[in-house]
Amino acid sequence: MRLLRLAADVPEARWAAASTVLFALGGVVHLLHGPTLVFWALYLACYAAGGWDPLLEGLRALRERRLDVDLLMVVAAVAAASIGAVFDGALLIVIFATSGALEALATRRTEESIRSLLTLAPERATRLGADDAEEEVDAAVLLPGDRVLVRPGERIGADGTVVDGISEVDQAGVTGEPLPVRREPGEAVYAGTVNGSGALVVRVEVPAGESVVARIVALVEEASATKARTQLLIERVEQRYSVLVVVATVALLTLPLAFGAAFEPTLLRAMTFMIVASPCAIVLATMPPLLAAMANAGRHGVLVRSAVALERLARVDRVALDKTGTLTRGVPEVTTVVPLAGHDRDTVLRLAAAAEQPSEHPVGRAVVAAAGGPAPRCSEFRSLAGRGVEATVVTDGDPRRVVVGAPRLLDDAAAGADDARAVVATLEAEGRTVVVVLLDGGAAGVLALTDTARPEAAAAVAATRGLTAAPPVLLTGDNAVAARALAGEVGIDDVRAGLLPHEKVTEVRALQADGTRLAVVGDGVNDAPALAGAHVGVAMGRSGSDLAVESADVVLVRDDLTALPQAVALARRAERVVRANLVIAGSVIVALVTWDVVGTLPLVLGVAGHEGSTVVVALNGMRLLRERAWRDAQPDAVAPARSSRRTSELSSVTSASTR
Repeated sequence: MRLLRLAADVPEARWAAASTVLFALGGVVHLLHGPTLVFWALYLACYAAGGWDPLLEGLRALRERRLDVDLLMVVAAVAAASIGAVFDGALLIVIFATSGALEALATRRTEESIRSLLTLAPERATRLGADDAEEEVDAAVLLPGDRVLVRPGERIGADGTVVDGISEVDQAGVTGEPLPVRREPGEAVYAGTVNGSGALVVRVEVPAGESVVARIVALVEEASATKARTQLLIERVEQRYSVLVVVATVALLTLPLAFGAAFEPTLLRAMTFMIVASPCAIVLATMPPLLAAMANAGRHGVLVRSAVALERLARVDRVALDKTGTLTRGVPEVTTVVPLAGHDRDTVLRLAAAAEQPSEHPVGRAVVAAAGGPAPRCSEFRSLAGRGVEATVVTDGDPRRVVVGAPRLLDDAAAGADDARAVVATLEAEGRTVVVVLLDGGAAGVLALTDTARPEAAAAVAATRGLTAAPPVLLTGDNAVAARALAGEVGIDDVRAGLLPHEKVTEVRALQADGTRLAVVGDGVNDAPALAGAHVGVAMGRSGSDLAVESADVVLVRDDLTALPQAVALARRAERVVRANLVIAGSVIVALVTWDVVGTLPLVLGVAGHEGSTVVVALNGMRLLRERAWRDAQPDAVAPARSSRRTSELSSVTSASTR
């Protein structure tokens, strides 16, 4: 629906749609042998709807002493109509109108996604004066050295350093870390991140225009501009081709006339040349296989934004993956419960869940979910800023004071602290997030949480490794211990952790410095610059942020990583079909042009040969629409992973229904 609304706001899309509908109606009447006047009228209306904008662009180019393929296509379409081949001309118009609409839509969506990113950072901030007086100001006017008060639940207005207060900050939007992190005096915080339950005083370190969020915007715009510059090469080719065809057509008309040739046959030969030299067959030689592959991939949950993106995907040499929300589910889960001091596992988990029930913290939600059944009600709930929660829970008729939170709570434990610290050290060395449970002041247990890998992640990594020249790499803002633990689980050896968004872009550029064509897979706002700067950006569709999805060339709509290697294999097959089609189309054009120049090519044979080659290459490309094309692209490692994922999902549904 959003795409339809956006298309309705883009004039190029509206005219392309009108042109396509008129072309389809004309085709139906034509095929049914309806009145000639009717289908001609419909085709000519298609000309008007889809051709007026390319015609104006071509005329503007002429004023600037340039000749582009837009004008050539309109002239070829008119020439086709003038000799009765109005269907061919209308098809050319539809192809070019649709191409222009897709380009306009992509540009508009990129602009909207960049504007939406700016809303991450708050417009207002509370600045503290020399006497700690509070003043509401625009966040944009904050300067290095200013002190800002950030209340619980507020977004931080600037990049800076905490000078007073302790809290947990949700940095997922900037660093990709799945859990809020403790921030205390001396530690850095970033604009756009969300403060937790404690109040913070932050000293601004950089102007608003140089914040991490602002740099994300600048990097996305820079990468988009870089991609746009590659289009200049295509425009130069179009220019040369257009000039060549026009010069050749004029020469075929004027030179024979200068030597006394008859006007009518000379004009017919020049018009025939214009038809057979038209790049319609070349365009269709390229687009049908690419569009068919895109449609096939779309049916299987892979949205490829353009034919250019598909071509880029086919040439990928290496894949870089984000961790949180990409290789993992992005939601912490309790994986280990270690009871202490004679307590049993179920009791520790049930009491912890009871204390965490009122909490909105991701850790609290994970603990409650792990307990499964209903937990006892709690009272006197209190949030301990940067440490955890505390509550009174009645069990077996006795009120018990339960504290759940960070391992630093063990400093206040009356008993069992040493045993708990040993367990905590072991679990943290494995890269897990650890919380402790205190019961009436004594250590009762330790819970370990982790952001679990997606069921299909290991198989997807293995399949990707088999398709690319270099092994995959992990790029993440998470800590190194957690990143290496996850990488070992899914089969990645190259790990680069603790990266901020601009550092991810630096890594991407370094990986591509030797000519490697890198595909970057991510889901968060923090991944958007890397996605935009990569050879191919791939976003997770369900869990991905709006900016990541809009910045990507490819979107995994169902968050199924196994679809990525299949899409790469399908794109490579499409590229092979394109090469074959170009040989067919190019050979026919060269043969027909040669025949027309050195002999006498009948107009009927010229049109038949030109359109015959068009039909052949179109049908060849359409083979990629078949279900078999997707199945044939499936690497061996993917099938068992798909089966395992379906079993896991079915198990989850069954488990949920029995609770």
